[in-house]
Amino acid sequence: MAVACLLEALEAISRSRPDRVLRLRGELAGAGGELEPFELLIFRGFSSSVSHPTCFDPDQPALPASASIASAELLAAPLNPAAERQLAAPQPADFYLDPAAWD
Repeated sequence: MAVACLLEALEAISRSRPDRVLRLRGELAGAGGELEPFELLIFRGFSSSVSHPTCFDPDQPALPASASIASAELLAAPLNPAAERQLAAPQPADFYLDPAAWD
């Protein structure tokens, strides 16, 4: 599945789960072409990168098509960096295409 389609589907599911945050981790090509790690959070229908700038236009995908998503983990919302609550161990991102996986 293309990265943009995957993000769109995960964002749609997250709209109905305001008590959950999905964190995606992986790699994308940096300015010089070298691979850099990224971290992206999906919450209430929106993706937000915590490691790289994103396009101002919310209709544009938060990750380029060349990004490689290594894992996704489910966290309790709201996020508290001092006391983060992981609800599920890292899984492949497409695991969370099933809304039941967000329970």
